[in-house]
Amino acid sequence: MKKTMKQIVALAVAALTAISLSACGGNTAETTAAASEAQGAAGTEAEESKAGDSGEKKVLRVAMECAYAPYNWTQPDDANGAVPIADSNEFAYGYDVMMAKKICEELDYDLQIVRLDWDSLIPALQSGQADCVIAGQSITSERLQAVDFSEPYYYASIVTLVKKGSKYENATSVADLAGATCTSQQSTIWYQNCLPQIENANILAATASAPDMLMSLDTGKCDLVVTDQPTGKGALVVYPDFVLLEFGGGDADFQVTDEDINIGISMKKGNTELKEAIDSVLTKMTKDDFSRMMDEAISVQPLAN
Repeated sequence: MKKTMKQIVALAVAALTAISLSACGGNTAETTAAASEAQGAAGTEAEESKAGDSGEKKVLRVAMECAYAPYNWTQPDDANGAVPIADSNEFAYGYDVMMAKKICEELDYDLQIVRLDWDSLIPALQSGQADCVIAGQSITSERLQAVDFSEPYYYASIVTLVKKGSKYENATSVADLAGATCTSQQSTIWYQNCLPQIENANILAATASAPDMLMSLDTGKCDLVVTDQPTGKGALVVYPDFVLLEFGGGDADFQVTDEDINIGISMKKGNTELKEAIDSVLTKMTKDDFSRMMDEAISVQPLAN
């Protein structure tokens, strides 16, 4: 049984007393045994304390693009609580980093950010390069075939971005976008599911990243891009001449399922321990909590991302 510090001190005092008495004819064997037990107990307590102080935490390796504001971005310093990016002298921040930090704080993990391009995120889980991906991924049935997902950590409705003065600026439905030249980011439901719903659309090749998508609109390569609401709101900070169109989620809007707009944290299939740990944090949060965090991320995002 583990001894308390009071018990250890008492043993030590008893041993010293016994040693003192032995000079007056006490039992030497009993004296030696008492001193040995006291010393051993004190040593064990010290070793346990040392192990507790130096015990290593689990490291949660979280993969993301670090180029998808307001979900995640790269910056040169740790302003606002940004986290170092592994194998670089740069830092990552944004909604995804804020969420990763909260999860690690709740679970008492250390956090490591792994920067990868979008199409490398799921392979990184399968190869063991990362433990989870927090990168604005929709929980789609296709992705669920390759990885497991947490409970949603954000609910993102679909929006359309056009430029001021565009003939589509006053569109009130997907039908009003007919004939538009458009694009979106590769391997997203925006590109694969939404753009084909625009009648007679001229769909350009998908862009490699969200910043590339926004640049295509800004430079006039397309009439519009389709994305999720946080990305759209974040874009308005960087591109004040953009207009964000929302069609209300009914018959006039892009037809998507809950799985298309529920954003989750992905991890290697079968990693139930990590899934349950992350879900234990997310299920204590509300949609309002998510919205407040996202608003904060949008308010501090750098104009360069």
